[in-house]
Amino acid sequence: MFTILRTPLIRAALLGTALTATTACSSGSAEEDVAYVARDVESLYGEAQRRLDRGNTLLAAALFDEVERQHPYSPWARRAQLMSAFSYYIARDYNKSIRNAQRFLSIHPGNKDAPYAYYLIALSYYEQISDVNRDQKITEQAKTALREVNRRFPQTEYAADARLKLDLVDDHLAGKEMEIGRHYQRSGQWLASAIRFRNVVEKFDTTSHTPEALYRLTESSLALGLRQEAVKYTAVLGANYPGDEWYEKAYKMVQDKAPESVASVGGN
Repeated sequence: MFTILRTPLIRAALLGTALTATTACSSGSAEEDVAYVARDVESLYGEAQRRLDRGNTLLAAALFDEVERQHPYSPWARRAQLMSAFSYYIARDYNKSIRNAQRFLSIHPGNKDAPYAYYLIALSYYEQISDVNRDQKITEQAKTALREVNRRFPQTEYAADARLKLDLVDDHLAGKEMEIGRHYQRSGQWLASAIRFRNVVEKFDTTSHTPEALYRLTESSLALGLRQEAVKYTAVLGANYPGDEWYEKAYKMVQDKAPESVASVGGN
């Protein structure tokens, strides 16, 4: 039985709880060597577990790796593979965590702890999501991994947390589209900006960015001389977000620049 997954420390990680600075600082040195000393599997695994419990996560990961290296055919080796991945995750060495979890799945695809391995991969991508001013490749990888957890194990607690994180990922990706769209607007590239804002409305319509995206589409449409398009976006904005400040601004903009079309919007 993989009882380590039921400890309070790992339960917090499963639910995405932030790790304390104390744990991060006590994770040990990446350069710390694990000298080869032949040991029985129980003693070696136990030492790795003690190191993990004390917050020496990198050393714990190395010792779990050593369990597999010294005793590759022992049942403990299977446990150690996933515990190594978890230890690297706690140490914030996400690439090694992903690699070890993927290796576990390649060797034990039907294991009862496979759902956790998939979830650990998703978490490792998720923790690396950068701000909206940077390339969003890692964000897309996180989204793919979280969707895989939800697709494979929809009734688990891992899937429930993955669904929550997917909403945050979508909001992040929408924010990136908005940032690019605003940049195009500032450069006077109205058609390019409209494409980005339309992506938000069509692909991320449940995010917090949708009202502004509709306003920006109104703005871009008027700049391109597409008054009816501007009216259409303002009407959609008013129908879905009638009390929103972005609707108030869009309505006033149409009123100022296309007064003959205001009746089509519906008023405010």
